[in-house]
Amino acid sequence: MNTSHFSSGTGDTGEGPVTITRVAETHWLAVEDDREVGRGDAVRRPDGRMFVSIDAWQGAVFDRLAAAMVADLPTPLYVVVDETDREVRAGWERAGFTTGRREREYAVPTDPRVTGLDAVRPPSSVTIVPAGEAQEDLLRVLDRAIRDEVEATVGWRTMPAEVLPRPAGVTIVDPSKYAVAELSGRYVGLIRVAPVPRRPRIGLIAVLADERRRGIARALLAHSLGSLHRSGSASAWAEVDESNAAATALFEGAGARCTGGNLELVRR
Repeated sequence: MNTSHFSSGTGDTGEGPVTITRVAETHWLAVEDDREVGRGDAVRRPDGRMFVSIDAWQGAVFDRLAAAMVADLPTPLYVVVDETDREVRAGWERAGFTTGRREREYAVPTDPRVTGLDAVRPPSSVTIVPAGEAQEDLLRVLDRAIRDEVEATVGWRTMPAEVLPRPAGVTIVDPSKYAVAELSGRYVGLIRVAPVPRRPRIGLIAVLADERRRGIARALLAHSLGSLHRSGSASAWAEVDESNAAATALFEGAGARCTGGNLELVRR
């Protein structure tokens, strides 16, 4: 995740003139008397969007870096900030960025006695295929179909940010992270869990449009949380777009607790 910060000071550094230099295609430096006082970076994510970040020690340096990056890069540009960091948010707003969307962060318990998912089973004729056992060709077909459905409606930009590097056109990096729901020989739903030791991340849960409202997503969540609980993880974490009422209800219905959130700002 891209982050930005600067100290509480907003005036000049008070020591000498600051020079902003674009030292690489996606990298900028702020230098004062041969001393680095800030840097800016731009990263194009796999979905094609350009995200920027700044690390600066003074508000004035932050503003100059932001102005230089905005002048050098084509729009739209995006940045992710902690919703509680008002200083950084104000800095990007001075550079012309506005709030595009909000993403909630949830701590999700795994104990079925807490989640209430211990008795949840998939609907009739649906089988949950555990992570690491899915057929890769069928998984990729499902992933493509889900992406097309999302893009045709709310847009893939509303899904949790994907920042893992991968070859162009590749949307599944590690098939072993996916559990799937199978119906009549085809995959109709999936859940992706990154087994991070400290706290696993639920990166994606989705069901094909014509199979929704049958309890498949809930069954996938129950399966994955149960597996994490048995492996010793007390909780997982997930990110949900604030506008996604169905995902919010799914996680909060399993006892997930909102622990914070991020704002995605955009300059068009």
